[in-house]
Amino acid sequence: MEFGMFHEFQRRQGQTEAEAFAESFALVDAAEESGLDVMWLAELHNAPERSVLAAPLAIASAIATRTKRMKIGIAVQVLPLCHPLRIAEEAATVDHISNGRLIFGVGRSGFPRTYQAYGISYAESRERMAEVLEIVKRAWTQETFSFHGQFYNFDNVCLVPKPYQAPYPELRLAVNSPDTFQQSGEQGMPIFVATRLGDLNELVPNLKVYREAWKAAGHAGEGKVYLRVPVYLAATEQQAREEPRESIMYFYRYLGQRIEASASQEGARAIENRAERGARLMSIDYDEALRSKIVVGTPAMVVDRLAALRETLGLSGILAELNCGMQIPADRVVNSLRLLCTEVMPHFRP
Repeated sequence: MEFGMFHEFQRRQGQTEAEAFAESFALVDAAEESGLDVMWLAELHNAPERSVLAAPLAIASAIATRTKRMKIGIAVQVLPLCHPLRIAEEAATVDHISNGRLIFGVGRSGFPRTYQAYGISYAESRERMAEVLEIVKRAWTQETFSFHGQFYNFDNVCLVPKPYQAPYPELRLAVNSPDTFQQSGEQGMPIFVATRLGDLNELVPNLKVYREAWKAAGHAGEGKVYLRVPVYLAATEQQAREEPRESIMYFYRYLGQRIEASASQEGARAIENRAERGARLMSIDYDEALRSKIVVGTPAMVVDRLAALRETLGLSGILAELNCGMQIPADRVVNSLRLLCTEVMPHFRP
């Protein structure tokens, strides 16, 4: 089972941007030292109260030069906002700088606001995503290629450099709406799933659809599923439960407000019942979050919870959100990370 950390390069209240970068890179260093498998980088825009991570491939390049072992994942690059040739060049470059440690996660994002800032219609996000992904694959695998689509047209283009990994870095796809589970299974794509909008139980029927589509398409195995989930560990059950409480509850209120506000924005039909889901997140209580959305506890408790989730969901790995809500002190986040790496991960190794 693969263990990764989902890193937003968070900006705490009162921090300068420079301080946010310094604290976030210190956490990257702690992850490399502790033996974490993958550092996963978000892509977030127009959220100065939350994050400085607007350019994940630039950050990935910096991480590649300060680490030797840990893989570097993008979770996710919002492909409809990208020029396909530029993103193919930059990702291939990071793959070389890291000596083949890049995992390239892609998706459309669930929030129209960033699309509006970029001057791109969110209603076009699905079609743009498909075109950009196809162009990137051709650019990486063909000496020269041509493409003629709805949004992009290229003739006899030669991309340099080609990726370090052959034929290209592993691709993983973020899925959320029900139809994307079917499509990603048909395409044979490993997927990211999360519990931000729903709960863990809601994933079961969607993953059944994914695996049935995977099998029907003739792909080997059953597909790979990676769960992004808030995780917090401490020495005692009381500490593990209470130390992240305020931060986690702040996060769900913050997220609920954003989802509810996005319900009336152009293209928002991509996720059903936005207003209802947003209101539900704003009213969720901590006990419900503990039951259905997050993983907290002592190392032994987290081992048991993850083992149960692996069995129920068929997980290949996790992306642990170790500071959901941005308000957990840095030293406690580092301690939680080290407990995860040293006392939980060994239980999931061959």
